[in-house]
Amino acid sequence: MIYLNYNNLDGETKEQLLKQSRKEIEDKHGNELHMYAVNSQKDYDVVLEEEAIRNLSNYKFIFNI
Repeated sequence: MIYLNYNNLDGETKEQLLKQSRKEIEDKHGNELHMYAVNSQKDYDVVLEEEAIRNLSNYKFIFNI
């Protein structure tokens, strides 16, 4: 059996998954992240990017070879 994680993927696949993760986080927690960014005086895009990267650890990768 072969185990892969996000770091084993090519750049194009990583970018696509990160974009999907960003959209997922923004749809689910966008308002909460925006409030956190404002209260913490942080850039919303940076906070969103950090959460999207954390969200990738929840993904299960399945590949057809």
